[in-house]
Amino acid sequence: MTEETARAGNGAERAPGRLDPSRIFTVPPGVRHLDAGQLARLEAAFRAWAEAGRGAQARRARLRLLLLFLVLRYTGARLGEATGLDDRADLDLDGASATLGAGGARRVVPLPRLLCRELAAFRDGPMGAGLAGSAFAVDPGYVRRVFYARAEACGLPRELCAPRVLRASRAVELLRSGVPLAVVRDVLGQSSADLTAVYQAYSSEDARHIVRRLAPDDQPLRTSARNSFPCRVERVTRDAVMAEIALRTYSGTPLYSIITAESARNLGLEPGVPVMATVKAPLVEVVQADGARSCARNALAAVVSAVRATEVVAEVTGEAADGARLCALVGTAALREAPLAPGDLVQFRFKAMAVVLGAL
Repeated sequence: MTEETARAGNGAERAPGRLDPSRIFTVPPGVRHLDAGQLARLEAAFRAWAEAGRGAQARRARLRLLLLFLVLRYTGARLGEATGLDDRADLDLDGASATLGAGGARRVVPLPRLLCRELAAFRDGPMGAGLAGSAFAVDPGYVRRVFYARAEACGLPRELCAPRVLRASRAVELLRSGVPLAVVRDVLGQSSADLTAVYQAYSSEDARHIVRRLAPDDQPLRTSARNSFPCRVERVTRDAVMAEIALRTYSGTPLYSIITAESARNLGLEPGVPVMATVKAPLVEVVQADGARSCARNALAAVVSAVRATEVVAEVTGEAADGARLCALVGTAALREAPLAPGDLVQFRFKAMAVVLGAL
């Protein structure tokens, strides 16, 4: 099998001399895995199949298999670990994690919050009635047959849709997202160094934070926003209606967001909580670095990388010193009055109320 080169999705350069596992690694020969597009196709096939069930019993049975697939897909668990999950005792849906394994090999693995919502809706709703603790107790042979059928439904080879392939796919996916090799090993519950020769100790809490911070598929952010910033909350200031959230990106850049106090409570925002801040490009203005003052609370210095214009609107993209990619949509007429070109030093500015937050 040929070497696969994985590159960081945001294109940011790393500090010289630092090994970034997301930029290059070799998938061991013989390891079958699905790429991001294939995983999306398989998930869509499962969802379509679940929605097509006729009658309450069929819908319930199919929904259980869909949720089991999603747990396998996002935890990298072994099939026996997933079917043995106690959905009451082993799932912390508020904390977005699952406890897998047995005995001294128990481990805590983070779950996507969107999946937690689906699991909670099933467990606590009418579909989960009478299944307390046994929602995933499905015959493994039947699970494999359903997986093979869903593979055929979306045009994938059936051998690529076995549970063990999902496990390998999750490992490759996390590595491509920049998660350290040793953490991937711990998350998957590997007792040997078959993923890596690196031996390092990570607590389960370390693993949860690292995976949740670095793996974009675990972020509840499937969004069209062009500007995204992983941050941590530094300060929360509330009144009866609104809350100002002071943030700091992982490169040290301060940002500010104003959201409703209720949203801040629902997201559990407090100092130290990791969040993703997003801003849509039409809400961003871009001005020369020495431009006029603005009421925008957030101002990020960057170098223009490209300007693409139509008769009506222009897209200006730039790159900050920390490698963050920025994008603004401005009127072409305004751009003619204050022209910008690649290489110009500018500021991308946006108001605090334009910043949308998603908890990681």
